[in-house]
Amino acid sequence: MAIQPRTWVVFLLLALLSSSWPVAEASHRVFPDLQSLETEAEAEAGRADDTLRTGYHFQPPMHWINDPNGVMYYKGLYHLFYQYNPKAAVWGNIVWAHAVSTDLVNWVMLQPAIYPSAPFDVNGCWSGSATVLPDGTPAIMYTGIDGDGRQVQNVAYPKDLSDPYLREWVKPDYNPVIAPGAGVNATAFRDPTTAWRGPDGLWRLVVGTKDNHRGLAVLYRSRDFRRWVPVRRALHHGDTGMWECPDFYPVTPHGVPGDVKHVLKVSLDLTRFEYYTFGAYDHATETYVPDAALPDGNDGLRYDYGNFYASKTFLDPAKHRRVLWGWANESDSTADDVRKGWAGVQAIPRKIWLSADGKQLMQWPVTEVESLRGNHVNITDRLVKGGDYFEVLGLTTPAQADVEVSFAAMDLDKAEQFDPAWRGADAQTVCAARGADVEGGVGPFGLWVLASDELKERTAVFFRVFKDGDDGKHVVLMCNDPSRSSYADHLYKPTFAGFIDVNVTETGGKIPLRTLIDHSMVESFGGHGRMSILSRVYPTEAVGDKARLYVFNHGESDVKVTHLNAYDMRSAKINTDIDQPIR
Repeated sequence: MAIQPRTWVVFLLLALLSSSWPVAEASHRVFPDLQSLETEAEAEAGRADDTLRTGYHFQPPMHWINDPNGVMYYKGLYHLFYQYNPKAAVWGNIVWAHAVSTDLVNWVMLQPAIYPSAPFDVNGCWSGSATVLPDGTPAIMYTGIDGDGRQVQNVAYPKDLSDPYLREWVKPDYNPVIAPGAGVNATAFRDPTTAWRGPDGLWRLVVGTKDNHRGLAVLYRSRDFRRWVPVRRALHHGDTGMWECPDFYPVTPHGVPGDVKHVLKVSLDLTRFEYYTFGAYDHATETYVPDAALPDGNDGLRYDYGNFYASKTFLDPAKHRRVLWGWANESDSTADDVRKGWAGVQAIPRKIWLSADGKQLMQWPVTEVESLRGNHVNITDRLVKGGDYFEVLGLTTPAQADVEVSFAAMDLDKAEQFDPAWRGADAQTVCAARGADVEGGVGPFGLWVLASDELKERTAVFFRVFKDGDDGKHVVLMCNDPSRSSYADHLYKPTFAGFIDVNVTETGGKIPLRTLIDHSMVESFGGHGRMSILSRVYPTEAVGDKARLYVFNHGESDVKVTHLNAYDMRSAKINTDIDQPIR
């Protein structure tokens, strides 16, 4: 992912007008005077301000990070590359930082793998992907910014294949391997996907670009992974602005071998969210046709309905699964980031698969995360009457926890009527109108996380059930509402939401929820992985051992907590010494 040069001046002027200007979700701004500035925290204390730093989500010790890049498995190690500024907590000076793990939880930080060093990337080494070639050789394809400001695609290979850490990478002199041709926007041409080889033996990959307001996924082919030529027409397009960080990969519905669909995911530069489609891809004609029943465009399906961007998947050969990584930007101010000395977090890696009904992708935190679980609290069959709430006691620190809970709405007949005016609106609009503090019929009910003693600070993760017409069908809304998450008034505190595909009539009103709480991260999964929403929050009182966890019900219908399992979570190990063990 990259910054469009013509937006820099606008962002800089806005920043100069107000040092506490709220940051739009997952937006990028360029501050030349801050890109290499030692942070206040470093200067005054010799380390970053870790008050709200995550404990088990991936972060380097300091400075700015964004897109996950080149994720792969090689010789027993998972490799995570990511966009990183080694000099400051703002975007700039970007290199490909590198970390390795045996379990996707605990990490060893290595030296940057790729940094500007050649004419074809002298002005930047931006996002890309990794492909493991048939002989086992990993290849990184990434976007470089050349001396003329063009975005070009380059390849890099490990210097020593016997090194499982892949610490050194070599850029061939024949780079760039893909340059923007005639009619291609050279300032919006980036983020190559993992390559794949078709039945004809040709390699293929996709690059994101745009033509005015039309986003494009442009397909390229190669016989030797060195000389690439564009296919005559784009793989897919949409009237949604620049398409960043495309991802294209096969999935098998219903576990039926041979019945393969392909997923195309794109990150929308204008709105800073992602959407995906899946459908039929024909290698012979180089055509991709999304399933007709799927929405396509701004209304498309999303991996995550919150602060989640620039995602990348990889096929894990060790455990035969596809794993999804995504980046969560900060929602505080640039001044806050400079003060604390860090910015950006990677979401928990998630296993991703096609639902049994073939309607959407499912996702769930990788099972390795559960190795960090400690002290356990269990609650079973507890009734929560309308307007009531209770505190979940027994955790050492609810600020760093994993909570799985199943709710059962006791009287679906009390559900509010779904407003016909909302039919053309997105779920976020509905949630803003019917937030956690607005009493309803069935819901809102859910969790207050990162809550203070007197509940003046709290972040709500909740469901609300509506009737949809007179045919007995229901609409289930899932929301993350951080509007009361902090006393600080300069923070960006958007409400995030999605309509979750759960038939509450068939489930007897039951809706499951899992929420990963990690100081400034609230990452929630509804309906066993049918919906995910990630929020960044910055409490001022509900910090560390002062944080509390509650179950609440603001609906007329009673709700039963059929079971709740909450766990203290140990911190992941992030080692900077390669001689130290990873685990």
